[in-house]
Amino acid sequence: MARLSLIIISFIFLSACGIEPWVKPYEREILADPIMSLSRDPVADNYRQHVYDTREGARGAGISQGGGCGCN
Repeated sequence: MARLSLIIISFIFLSACGIEPWVKPYEREILADPIMSLSRDPVADNYRQHVYDTREGARGAGISQGGGCGCN
């Protein structure tokens, strides 16, 4: 029984390798449109994330690293 379940599990994992991408290369241009962005204002979101990281002093918690008062 354990051997059969091992074969089934390995078949499930190996079958995922044969999946072709749903997005064709020529369709990626449409998906890269700024209207598809989750953020309304990415510049403001990057600034907020920078201030958060600076104030928290959280090393490795986000994109930037460091500590301090968040004055910049």
